[in-house]
Amino acid sequence: MDRFVSNFTNRIDAKGRISIPASFRATLARGGFEGLFLHPSLELPALDCGGSALLSEIDGLLGRLAPYSTERDALSTALLGVSEILKVDAEGRVMLTESLKAYAGVKDDATFVGQGSKFQIWEPERFAAHLAASRESLRAFRRQSADAAS
Repeated sequence: MDRFVSNFTNRIDAKGRISIPASFRATLARGGFEGLFLHPSLELPALDCGGSALLSEIDGLLGRLAPYSTERDALSTALLGVSEILKVDAEGRVMLTESLKAYAGVKDDATFVGQGSKFQIWEPERFAAHLAASRESLRAFRRQSADAAS
Protein backbone atom coordinates (compact mmCIF):
# COMPACT_ATOMS: atom_id res chain seq x y z
CA MET A 1 0.00 0.00 0.00
CA ASP A 2 1.27 3.46 -0.84
CA ARG A 3 -0.92 5.33 1.65
CA PHE A 4 -0.59 6.22 5.31
CA VAL A 5 -3.49 4.60 7.17
CA SER A 6 -4.49 3.91 10.78
CA ASN A 7 -3.14 5.53 13.93
CA PHE A 8 -0.47 4.60 16.42
CA THR A 9 0.69 6.13 19.69
CA ASN A 10 4.38 5.90 20.52
CA ARG A 11 6.47 7.13 23.44
CA ILE A 12 9.29 9.63 23.14
CA ASP A 13 12.38 8.04 24.69
CA ALA A 14 14.76 9.62 27.22
CA LYS A 15 16.97 10.91 24.38
CA GLY A 16 14.01 12.63 22.70
CA ARG A 17 13.55 10.10 19.88
CA ILE A 18 10.28 8.63 18.70
CA SER A 19 9.72 5.64 16.43
CA ILE A 20 7.82 6.18 13.21
CA PRO A 21 5.32 3.29 12.87
CA ALA A 22 6.73 0.51 10.68
CA SER A 23 3.93 0.75 8.09
CA PHE A 24 4.53 4.51 7.78
CA ARG A 25 8.29 3.95 7.35
CA ALA A 26 7.55 1.41 4.60
CA THR A 27 5.31 3.92 2.80
CA LEU A 28 8.01 6.60 3.04
CA ALA A 29 10.61 4.17 1.68
CA ARG A 30 8.40 3.17 -1.27
CA GLY A 31 8.10 6.85 -2.14
CA GLY A 32 11.88 7.09 -2.35
CA PHE A 33 12.19 9.89 0.20
CA GLU A 34 15.08 9.66 2.62
CA GLY A 35 14.11 11.21 5.90
CA LEU A 36 10.86 12.73 7.06
CA PHE A 37 9.46 16.01 5.74
CA LEU A 38 7.21 17.82 8.20
CA HIS A 39 5.66 21.21 8.93
CA PRO A 40 3.14 22.62 11.40
CA SER A 41 -0.41 22.03 10.16
CA LEU A 42 -2.00 25.14 8.71
CA GLU A 43 -5.10 24.95 10.90
CA LEU A 44 -4.69 22.21 13.49
CA PRO A 45 -2.42 21.73 16.51
CA ALA A 46 -0.59 18.91 14.73
CA LEU A 47 2.34 18.29 12.43
CA ASP A 48 1.82 17.33 8.79
CA CYS A 49 4.39 14.73 7.75
CA GLY A 50 5.35 12.69 4.73
CA GLY A 51 7.76 12.23 1.91
CA SER A 52 7.66 12.57 -1.86
CA ALA A 53 3.86 12.43 -2.14
CA LEU A 54 3.39 15.27 0.35
CA LEU A 55 6.04 17.40 -1.34
CA SER A 56 4.38 16.77 -4.73
CA GLU A 57 1.04 17.81 -3.25
CA ILE A 58 2.56 21.03 -1.93
CA ASP A 59 4.25 21.70 -5.29
CA GLY A 60 0.87 21.21 -6.98
CA LEU A 61 -0.82 23.68 -4.66
CA LEU A 62 1.90 26.26 -5.20
CA GLY A 63 1.87 25.68 -8.96
CA ARG A 64 -1.79 26.74 -9.16
CA LEU A 65 -0.94 30.18 -7.82
CA ALA A 66 0.63 32.99 -9.82
CA PRO A 67 4.40 33.23 -9.40
CA TYR A 68 5.40 35.97 -6.95
CA SER A 69 1.78 36.50 -5.87
CA THR A 70 0.95 37.33 -2.28
CA GLU A 71 -1.04 34.09 -1.98
CA ARG A 72 1.79 31.95 -3.30
CA ASP A 73 4.26 33.67 -1.02
CA ALA A 74 2.02 33.16 2.00
CA LEU A 75 1.40 29.48 1.26
CA SER A 76 5.05 28.82 0.47
CA THR A 77 6.13 30.49 3.69
CA ALA A 78 3.52 28.63 5.76
CA LEU A 79 4.35 25.22 4.28
CA LEU A 80 8.00 25.33 3.25
CA GLY A 81 9.37 28.22 5.29
CA VAL A 82 8.76 26.47 8.60
CA SER A 83 9.22 22.89 7.43
CA GLU A 84 11.97 20.55 8.51
CA ILE A 85 13.49 17.41 7.10
CA LEU A 86 14.40 15.01 9.86
CA LYS A 87 16.84 12.15 9.53
CA VAL A 88 15.42 8.72 10.31
CA ASP A 89 17.90 6.55 12.20
CA ALA A 90 18.54 2.85 11.58
CA GLU A 91 15.82 1.89 14.09
CA GLY A 92 13.21 4.10 12.38
CA ARG A 93 13.29 6.91 14.93
CA VAL A 94 13.38 10.67 14.53
CA MET A 95 14.11 13.45 16.96
CA LEU A 96 11.40 16.09 16.89
CA THR A 97 12.73 19.60 17.42
CA GLU A 98 11.55 21.57 20.44
CA SER A 99 9.66 24.04 18.22
CA LEU A 100 7.74 21.23 16.50
CA LYS A 101 6.91 19.53 19.80
CA ALA A 102 5.73 22.85 21.25
CA TYR A 103 3.49 23.55 18.24
CA ALA A 104 1.79 20.16 18.54
CA GLY A 105 1.82 20.09 22.35
CA VAL A 106 3.74 16.81 22.30
CA LYS A 107 5.59 15.86 25.49
CA ASP A 108 5.94 12.16 26.38
CA ASP A 109 3.81 10.43 23.74
CA ALA A 110 2.69 11.22 20.22
CA THR A 111 -0.05 9.82 18.02
CA PHE A 112 0.68 9.19 14.34
CA VAL A 113 -2.47 9.52 12.22
CA GLY A 114 -2.61 8.30 8.61
CA GLN A 115 -4.25 10.60 6.08
CA GLY A 116 -3.45 9.01 2.75
CA SER A 117 -0.61 10.92 1.09
CA LYS A 118 0.53 12.31 4.45
CA PHE A 119 0.25 11.61 8.14
CA GLN A 120 -0.03 13.81 11.16
CA ILE A 121 1.61 13.78 14.56
CA TRP A 122 -0.66 14.77 17.45
CA GLU A 123 -0.55 15.01 21.21
CA PRO A 124 -2.71 11.96 22.07
CA GLU A 125 -5.44 13.74 24.07
CA ARG A 126 -5.73 16.47 21.44
CA PHE A 127 -6.10 13.79 18.77
CA ALA A 128 -8.82 12.01 20.76
CA ALA A 129 -10.76 15.29 21.00
CA HIS A 130 -10.19 16.02 17.30
CA LEU A 131 -11.37 12.52 16.34
CA ALA A 132 -14.53 12.90 18.42
CA ALA A 133 -15.25 16.30 16.87
CA SER A 134 -14.57 14.92 13.37
CA ARG A 135 -16.98 12.03 13.93
CA GLU A 136 -19.68 14.39 15.20
CA SER A 137 -19.14 16.71 12.23
CA LEU A 138 -19.50 13.75 9.88
CA ARG A 139 -22.70 12.62 11.62
CA ALA A 140 -24.14 16.15 11.24
CA PHE A 141 -23.14 16.22 7.58
CA ARG A 142 -24.80 12.85 6.96
CA ARG A 143 -27.99 13.98 8.73
CA GLN A 144 -28.02 17.18 6.68
CA SER A 145 -27.44 15.23 3.46
CA ALA A 146 -30.24 12.80 4.31
CA ASP A 147 -32.62 15.68 5.09
CA ALA A 148 -31.74 17.41 1.81
CA ALA A 149 -32.34 14.19 -0.17
CA SER A 150 -35.83 13.69 1.28
